[in-house]
Amino acid sequence: MKKLILLAIIGLGIVSCTTLNTKNTMDLPKEWKHTTNIYEVNIRQYTPEGTFKAFEKEMPRLKKMGVRTLWLMPVTPIAQQNKKGSLGSPYAASDYTSINPEFGTMNDFKHMINEAHRLGFKVIIDWVANHTGWDHVWTKTHPEFYLKDPDGKFHIASGMDDIIELNYKNKEMRLAMIDAMKFWVKETGIDGFRCDLASWVEVDFWQQARPEVEKIKPLFWLGEFDELESPEYGKVFDASYSWKWMHKSADYYKKNEPLQELKDLLLQYSKIGDHSMRAWFTANHDENSWNGTEYEKYAVIAKPMAVFSATWNGVPLMYSGQELPNMKRLEFFEKDAIKWTNTYQMAEFYKTLLELKTSNPALRGGDANVATYLLNTTANDKILAYLRKNGNDEVLVVLNMSKEPINFTIEDENLSGTFRNIFDRTKRDFNSGKDFNFKVSDYSVFEK
Repeated sequence: MKKLILLAIIGLGIVSCTTLNTKNTMDLPKEWKHTTNIYEVNIRQYTPEGTFKAFEKEMPRLKKMGVRTLWLMPVTPIAQQNKKGSLGSPYAASDYTSINPEFGTMNDFKHMINEAHRLGFKVIIDWVANHTGWDHVWTKTHPEFYLKDPDGKFHIASGMDDIIELNYKNKEMRLAMIDAMKFWVKETGIDGFRCDLASWVEVDFWQQARPEVEKIKPLFWLGEFDELESPEYGKVFDASYSWKWMHKSADYYKKNEPLQELKDLLLQYSKIGDHSMRAWFTANHDENSWNGTEYEKYAVIAKPMAVFSATWNGVPLMYSGQELPNMKRLEFFEKDAIKWTNTYQMAEFYKTLLELKTSNPALRGGDANVATYLLNTTANDKILAYLRKNGNDEVLVVLNMSKEPINFTIEDENLSGTFRNIFDRTKRDFNSGKDFNFKVSDYSVFEK
């Protein structure tokens, strides 16, 4: 049975339609993907020990904070030839089916996965399919698996001289890569993959790999690509990056670009539809190390941007230490442990948002039953306000995206009735007035 769903982006005056086969939706093995969030774990920098065993002790805290899916940065051993720094990049593997001894043993890893599952987490691991390190085992056993330069040398990946690229025209290499992915699912019970530089690999490989690996069990697939730029990849992956949004939102703040341009970009993402989701974030390992923390990029709108990431259509993505908050760039090729404190000043903030994302049907990601409305205000150049609806469930989000305090009114007929503020738990009847007085960095989230 097919049901026609209307997705209205009212604030921009655009209406688009899509269809969803709603039969047995709740019985899908990956129903959890619509309500999950993702927390990226940098094992090397997470604790002074930098091991699986040490991180395992942190998992109950993350569970309490509302985290649902753990994404582990690469756990494979690091190539030593041409490595960067003293420790090298975890994205320069020397073997696809072994554990980085820096982090512990395979048994340590399996124990951590089992404990994560016991606590109710899903776990995905970083998968680096485009390239390997210079002394990966395949360079000796199967040099034909690699791209070669005219002089016969391995082809260096663009801009990164510690890694060399694989040849996806080689059918045997593809099968070996798929077998390696199967290894982790069969041997350790992981729940999916975050695929590094997914669009640097031919899309037909992912089309080949996903059904083969999922013969073991259904998996969650997060791809590092932006579907606006690589739409064909969106047909394979459950979720993709919102790189264009991240860069545009940073330019919006730093260069004082018009807020309307951000709203127009959201419309472009919404037009993609709900066959896949976008991952929204203010920080990740690349951004933190190379471009700065969310506070360097967004300053006074860092918290409003975090609220957006947790409440817009898609899946929220957090990075290690954001619950502190972590105010420093972490070294990438050296040991540089996060300086944890016992206060976790942002933990309650994130817990409130993550639990709302999980519990409220209006925030389901990738669900065509949810309508999203950009709301009209008297300060459209400074305020981002939107309403998400799923049946009788509604979530209202209002964000001060400016560098100044602002008094404004929501002037939109889509907003009516009594809501509860999720942070201070006060109730508000919007039939009696829709005025707001926002300070710098202010945000409000209400549920009906």
